[in-house]
Amino acid sequence: MTIIPKGTWVEVERPLLSANRRLPVRPVDPLRIPANTVRVSGFLLEGAELGQQVRIRTITGKVHVGKLRIQSPSYGHSFGHTVPELLRVDRGGLI
Repeated sequence: MTIIPKGTWVEVERPLLSANRRLPVRPVDPLRIPANTVRVSGFLLEGAELGQQVRIRTITGKVHVGKLRIQSPSYGHSFGHTVPELLRVDRGGLI
């Protein structure tokens, strides 16, 4: 595998709540796994390979520990297709 150098913009993944910190609700099976995972982007604090536990520093300076997921992450979301009717909002219907 390739070592991603220190200082590279990366994304890590970590559990939001461990199984033992969740409320005791039924069914029991979901309690055995983490509630959710959170993905955080930041600068790698030491060189590492994908899949390793690493530390990153976010733009705001917070340090997070998680599994190295992606090098140079990008955003893949959108707000969907343009809605023509919304383009006329606040223009009184005039274009």
